Amino acid sequence: MAELTPERAPRYRSLPEKLGQVVLGFEAIVVFLAGLVIYGLRALPEGVAPWWGIVAGAVVAVAMLLTTGLLRHSWGFGIGWALQAVVALGAFAVPAILVVALVFGGMWAYATIGGARIEQRVIEQRVQSERDSKG
Repeated sequence: MAELTPERAPRYRSLPEKLGQVVLGFEAIVVFLAGLVIYGLRALPEGVAPWWGIVAGAVVAVAMLLTTGLLRHSWGFGIGWALQAVVALGAFAVPAILVVALVFGGMWAYATIGGARIEQRVIEQRVQSERDSKG
């Protein structure tokens, strides 16, 4: 008969981590599609094979998906900011990608900055609630 092991409580994930994972996950899909657009429009400089658009889109998309797992560390958010800059650089190939960079960059900023503010308020409310219940 199999031994029963006590269940481990799931790891606490902060609000910036949760929101950041959602933003990067959806952005990865859009970035891969942007790579297909770069390929289809043959928007890369002369002398660069068009299939590099697909490769670049796929590499950045995979990097974003991998970064979702790194958001448990504070330096993972730095990688996320760097990836936002990489997406913005794609506007040199297709200017419409700047719209994608601005939309997802705004959501990323809200996830990291606004999410941290909300998380801090929730922590303060929990501490105050515990004080009120003890005193």
